[in-house]
Amino acid sequence: MRSLASQCLPLLVCLLALFFGGCNDVPEPGPNYREYAYVSNGGSNNVTVVDLRALRILVTVPVGKSPTGVTASPTRNEIYVANTESNSISVIDAESNKVVATIGVHRAPYIISVSADGKRAYVANSGSANLSVIDLAARKIIKTIQVGNGSNLARVTPDGKLVVVTLRDEDSVAVVDASTLTLRDKVKTCGKPGELVILADSSKAFVTCPASNQVGVVDLGNGKDVTSSKLLTLLDVGKTPIHIALKPDGGEVFVCNYDSSSISEAITSLNEVNHTFLIGKQPVRGLVSPDNALLYVTNFGSDSLAVYDIDRGRWTNSVDVGSHPEALALSPNQLRLLVVNTGSGDLSVLELTGHKGKPRPEAPSLATIVPLGKNPRAIAVKAFVSQR
Repeated sequence: MRSLASQCLPLLVCLLALFFGGCNDVPEPGPNYREYAYVSNGGSNNVTVVDLRALRILVTVPVGKSPTGVTASPTRNEIYVANTESNSISVIDAESNKVVATIGVHRAPYIISVSADGKRAYVANSGSANLSVIDLAARKIIKTIQVGNGSNLARVTPDGKLVVVTLRDEDSVAVVDASTLTLRDKVKTCGKPGELVILADSSKAFVTCPASNQVGVVDLGNGKDVTSSKLLTLLDVGKTPIHIALKPDGGEVFVCNYDSSSISEAITSLNEVNHTFLIGKQPVRGLVSPDNALLYVTNFGSDSLAVYDIDRGRWTNSVDVGSHPEALALSPNQLRLLVVNTGSGDLSVLELTGHKGKPRPEAPSLATIVPLGKNPRAIAVKAFVSQR
């Protein structure tokens, strides 16, 4: 029997050759390997499953009414969909791409946040001022926690210890202890908080406030000697900040200022805005490349994707996509960028490699457009080896 090293050496050589100039003998993934994108269609009450290897629709899955948020499990082959008008969560088995469970929550859920270990989901119910906690293995609610009015978004910290909930109607965030499932703190932030990101060490949250044109920086009190949260500072950004993207290395956050057609860059260690730059008309989503070098931004008002070079501090490219682009995701192999176009009801698939297969992430090119359902809203990707 050959050693593991001898078996892996040909693949390693080919991968190095591909990086430095190409290799025609890199083995294809096995026949049971799957790469799927799941897009919620709010206007047609279903989820479109796109085969990212074949670049075609695999199946359309009926779910609840007005599906919005969609999230992939990090540990099992499942997809979770928040049905806003049905007040429920649909569980899709990625192996069969069928709904295998429906979990009732409270009024008007929009987003579902799953813990890193895949055991729990947290759903902020915007119409009920509470947070539903779901045991995903048992597929049932284990507790409902009163958090405050306008609870439209919940995010679990990377270490799984806390859940941060934005309270739009109270200009605050709620901080829930995930071990005791109790409300630990409520912190006043800024006007109508919406989106938020949490640093990888679970120490701070950055929260967008569209009504006051600010970002609130919240110390989560997640240290050994500190167990209470507090507002550290408010950062003035552009007009109507609606989305925030975190660099993978945690060094900066990028804020989409919808009515200023700009992006604000803030340094997380200093809690300061570094600079603000024009990016395109009505930016709505940002995504930083895995190597921390590029920022991709969907411009809702100009039907385009902008590319910003973070290290050089300048805009480098713009690509026309569909009408009113919003949600963004990378394919599992990170060679394609997926853009959900809300207005035209389709998915733009952009190649991040050149014609010889060499990486060109700064110059995306349109590979194809895949039709979706009516009013597509969110996207999640899932790669796995099928056991069937």
